[in-house]
Amino acid sequence: MQFHLLENNVMSEVKKIIASTEKLYEITKKDTPLCCPMPNMRLWDSHPRVYLPIIETGREVCPYCGAVYILKDFVPGKAQ
Repeated sequence: MQFHLLENNVMSEVKKIIASTEKLYEITKKDTPLCCPMPNMRLWDSHPRVYLPIIETGREVCPYCGAVYILKDFVPGKAQ
């Protein structure tokens, strides 16, 4: 569990999602470079981090957990 300091010194709990629990993730270019598990996922019970070249393909599958990532703002044939 992580905590972040907000205005007026109030602490807010930030819950991370469990890695590999969903099988389909839609991301945008602002989420690249893409790695699985992603930074907003907890890591202690996950597989090793692997980087996926989604900018080139628009769709990638994690070789460890089978999670499918789709780049929502991908334009085929256009230089990304």
